[in-house]
Amino acid sequence: MGLPLTLPPRSICLLRLSALGDVTHAVPVVRAIQKKWPYCRICWIIGKLEYKLLANLEGVEFIVFDKSRGMRAYLNLRRALRGRSFDVLLHMQVAARANLASLLIRAPIKLGWDKDRSLDRHQWFINHQVPAEQKQHQVQGFLSFARTLGMDARVPEWNLPVTEDARDFARQYIRGDQPCLLISPCSSNANRSWQADRYAMVADFAILELGMQVVLCGGPTEFDKSMAARIEAHMQGEALNLVAKDTLQQLLGLLARADVVLSPDSGPAHIANALGTPVIGLHACSSALRSGPYNSLEYTVDHFNEAMRKFKNADPDHARWRTKVEQPGVMELITVAEVKQKLAAFHARMSTA
Repeated sequence: MGLPLTLPPRSICLLRLSALGDVTHAVPVVRAIQKKWPYCRICWIIGKLEYKLLANLEGVEFIVFDKSRGMRAYLNLRRALRGRSFDVLLHMQVAARANLASLLIRAPIKLGWDKDRSLDRHQWFINHQVPAEQKQHQVQGFLSFARTLGMDARVPEWNLPVTEDARDFARQYIRGDQPCLLISPCSSNANRSWQADRYAMVADFAILELGMQVVLCGGPTEFDKSMAARIEAHMQGEALNLVAKDTLQQLLGLLARADVVLSPDSGPAHIANALGTPVIGLHACSSALRSGPYNSLEYTVDHFNEAMRKFKNADPDHARWRTKVEQPGVMELITVAEVKQKLAAFHARMSTA
């Protein structure tokens, strides 16, 4: 059901602070608005790290909300919004932090998530909601905001900008004379990450049997750096380790230049998807049908249903759609053989394209 919009909105505010994957999911909503209402002003209230990823998104004014500053972040937001109002607020985040931030945004229409997908009293902070859906991929969940505004937004469009400097950075490391497998091995939750020795076996398969270049990428945390070192220690071949050696903008260049990305449920997996790079997603903690790389589900290994039965003794068909199984040992359900099979299938298709 659409909203009571008698005229095209002159201004829309998006509220989605985090995380990297989720703000990537919100980009198609921006593109749909820009296509439908090219003169509508779009303001996005976004997290500090997430802004570094999307800073070059054209036609969008960003207001950065730095959660590390505590109450000062709200005072800064109030100052930035003083005297301003919007025709519509798209309240896309259900966390308490975002709900409190929404109180500072003046808009007659505040559109948020349906009750089943709400948390932290989200429904108290909105006056309209997107239609309830029982089983919907997150990309389509975000696009339901655009559809509720009256747009025919079914096929997501990202057109994520990559700077020439980022492309130059990637060209320094990813050769053009052989296909490249980029491995982003870590997720924000350590239990969502696969085992180092298994990544190593897939990397060796890519190098020694498929003739691919393998690049490791990741953030500056000790977990990321330790994971990369352990992968290298288990390998027979040689990978290029770029963990903690790139910025978020340079990561965009790497993901865009790679031929295929191997990753668990993580921000880089969704960023690669948004850039049009195929992703072999590793899912056991969460359902790929909900949060897998949207355009690469055919290459995704998904053991979520098995994980639900084994670790929660629960029927996945009757579990809440947002349910996760983030427990030690869950990712061990994913075997090296099936990941090799997905990579070989991708390589064969690429070779005949």
